[in-house]
Amino acid sequence: MNRRPTLLAALALTATAALTLSACGGGSDEGSAKDKGSDKIAGADTGSEKSAPPSESAPATEGRPKIELPSDVTLVFEGGKTGDQVKDAVLADNAERMRAVDAAIAGTDTNGEALAFYNTGKALEAALSWVNQFEEAGATMTGEVRYYDRKVTIEGEKSAVLIFCADESKGFSKDKKTNKVHKTPVTKNSYVLYNTKLDKSAEGVWQTSQIVSSRGTAQCQP
Repeated sequence: MNRRPTLLAALALTATAALTLSACGGGSDEGSAKDKGSDKIAGADTGSEKSAPPSESAPATEGRPKIELPSDVTLVFEGGKTGDQVKDAVLADNAERMRAVDAAIAGTDTNGEALAFYNTGKALEAALSWVNQFEEAGATMTGEVRYYDRKVTIEGEKSAVLIFCADESKGFSKDKKTNKVHKTPVTKNSYVLYNTKLDKSAEGVWQTSQIVSSRGTAQCQP
């Protein structure tokens, strides 16, 4: 493994029509999990809002799956409150999607219930493929991923676009058998730009349907 598992973007990314996967977690930058032993994991959001304690399940509301991450995996989401109820809902469901992908890779969501709940269409196909690559490579993830500069554009009652950055400089892939962490130096490619499309389901869930990612983009550099 020599490329970071751009898990977040890669997982849900099999771009349809306008959007095409490319970087972390769902884009062409994904590569195969077997080539990412030294890759880092990605995150997404803006603000100073942290996810639920790693060892605890994220708050579950009625009808929604509970998501739990290993104690060595932390996702930080910044800028989760905009003051606009719809935008805040988009940001919240995007954060749950990221957690769901990591949970599937880490093995805390073995049935992929949350993964299917927060992804749809091409994004779901990409997410399942990405998780499978980790499984085949015998790899999982560890560390911290921070999501920031999250900007939502509402495009109707049931459609929205969310663009955000991910800092994967502290996230890495880990061998399941040996627990060896594949650390890599921090470079411009440790920062990823995500462009995602979300559609509101009949149940009121903002599901990610398309996602494109670009590693090393200038606007995400610290």
